[in-house]
Amino acid sequence: MKFGRKAREAAETPQAETRPTDGADEPTAPAEPGPYDAEDLGDDGVQRVDLGSMLVPPVPGSELRIQVDEKTQQVQSVLLAGADGALELRAFSAPRNGDLWSEVRPQLAADMARRGGTATEREGRFGTELVCQLTVKTADGRTGQQPSRIVGINGSRWMVRATFLGKPAVEPEAAGVWEDALARLAVRRGDHAMPVGDPLPVVLPEQARRVGAPGQGTLDG
Repeated sequence: MKFGRKAREAAETPQAETRPTDGADEPTAPAEPGPYDAEDLGDDGVQRVDLGSMLVPPVPGSELRIQVDEKTQQVQSVLLAGADGALELRAFSAPRNGDLWSEVRPQLAADMARRGGTATEREGRFGTELVCQLTVKTADGRTGQQPSRIVGINGSRWMVRATFLGKPAVEPEAAGVWEDALARLAVRRGDHAMPVGDPLPVVLPEQARRVGAPGQGTLDG
């Protein structure tokens, strides 16, 4: 699913922008940066794609993909993919007042080390994140380095894990539009009980492109 002109215009609207109003139905931007709870979002003028548990904002020039395990047909992640980078999004059930990201982060770092890679903590726009390097094989059999940044955000009974791939992982000047998309993400947790750490279900839109998870260059775990 490619984002068209209207979606790009919405994405380029500054998040914190305020506009004078005469009481008409003007979009109202949230006071704080996201990701947001979907029920608290209101109308901020951003045209998001509704995937059930996640309402995904557009990234100009990107394509929305749903990564599905070919064997189980279970959704593994949502991917915004562009020419020079990508943003992988996953949402999980979490304790109401807990800090699931602090628990998950060492596990991701240990998994990266087991796979022969490295993961270093640093402070970023969304708090503590992991900067990773992993040696991978390309489609033509050669080996190369896959850089990534893994960000975790704790919400109300949910946690979002976002992985920046390509230039957004290594070049700050290329990351802004992707980070803005993450900041405009909304999560619909639902009221049903779920074990902590379980992925929130994703509803597939008919127009979204479904791709198999293996070989897509995303991080497992």
